[in-house]
Formats: sequence, structure tokens, C-alpha cells
Amino acid sequence: MLHREKHRTDRIGWLRATVLGANDGVVSTASLIVGVAAAHATSAQILIAGATGLVAGTMSMAAGEYVSVSSQADTEAADIAVEEGEIAADPGRELIELARIYESRGLDPALATQVAEQLTARDASGAHARDELGIFYALRAKPVQAAFASSGSFAVGAAMPLLTVVVSAERYLILLVSKFSLLLLALLGGAAAFAGGASARKGALSVTLWGAFAMVITAPVGTLFGAVR
Repeated sequence: MLHREKHRTDRIGWLRATVLGANDGVVSTASLIVGVAAAHATSAQILIAGATGLVAGTMSMAAGEYVSVSSQADTEAADIAVEEGEIAADPGRELIELARIYESRGLDPALATQVAEQLTARDASGAHARDELGIFYALRAKPVQAAFASSGSFAVGAAMPLLTVVVSAERYLILLVSKFSLLLLALLGGAAAFAGGASARKGALSVTLWGAFAMVITAPVGTLFGAVR
């Protein structure tokens, strides 16, 4: 009996978009809040700025991910179309090309030709897409999935620093938003790394450091504009 194997490659598309969106939501909104708060804005003004950043960022992530991943999908489709045209024009040459690919991976010439013939008979386009172009079905670009995953996770991530503003006293706002956001980034980075099969500790540390760097850079900007206001 065949046993079921658990692999993580089918998660790559939505996991990348979700992690990117959530991290960007937390980092950009928390940094915006810290910068505006450093300019001595009131809690109401900070909430307005943060909420505006949440909406704008959500739309930007959706559009950006869709356009970016659509470009990848279009490139993949164009390459497959070229390959299908070559198969139709000269199937013999394409069969030899496929056999040589298998030879380069360790099969003897006779077996490589046999494998190429059988895969070509079943799905010539799929065989060339996978083994010549490196385009795998599980890794194909999915623009709509990426757009929804990225924008949705951005909105959730951005909402966390905003909720901290609501429950925080104004004089402790910068400290509490920074601490809570960094904790959240650590959890997100660790969870994303774990889901992808990597070191949770390393993922948490990397994301947290970048988030802290963004806030450290943004706070002086707010302080500068607050001083010259």
C-alpha cells in the first residue's frame, strides 16, 4: 500500500502572500502610528491616520499582488504556448530533447527514451512544462488567490496596532504599540517559518528585527515634523 507523504510545496503560493500581507500590515501600520504619535498627535488623529493606512494598504496589497502574480502567470502561459507550438511543429525533435533531459538526470539512453515516449503520449505539454521549463502545477501562479490572501492578512495585521491604540493611554501609546507589534511579528514569523518547515526561532527573529528597524527609523521622522509644526 502507498503511504501518504506530507509536503509543503502546495502551500508556497498562499503562504507567501499571507505572510507578506500580515507582516506588512503590522510593520507599516505600527510604524505609521509610532511616527504620528511621535509628532505629538492626539489619539483620535492617530486612529484616523492608522485607519486610512489600513484601507489604503489593503487595496494596495490586493492590486500589487494581483498584478505581480498575473505577470508571472502570463509568462508561464506564454512559455507553455511556445513549447506546445514546438511540439506540434516537430514532435520528434521535442521527444529527443525530453529524452536528453532524463539522460542528464541519470537515466541510461534507452530508458530515458522510453520514459520520454510514455510521458509524451500521456501529456506532452505537461511533461515539457515540468521537466524542461520547470513549471510545476502545484507552484503555478494564482493571482486571485494571492490577492485575497495578501490583502486579507494585511487588514488583519494592520488592525492589531490600531486596537492597541484604542486601549492604550496616550502617554504610553508608542511603547505599547511597539511592544505589542514586535511580539505579534515574532509570533507571525515563527508560525510562518514553522508552516514552511523552517526554523521558527530564526523566522521570528528575522521578522522582529526588521519590524523594530522600521519603527526606529519612523519615530525620529515624526519627532522632526512635530518639532517644526
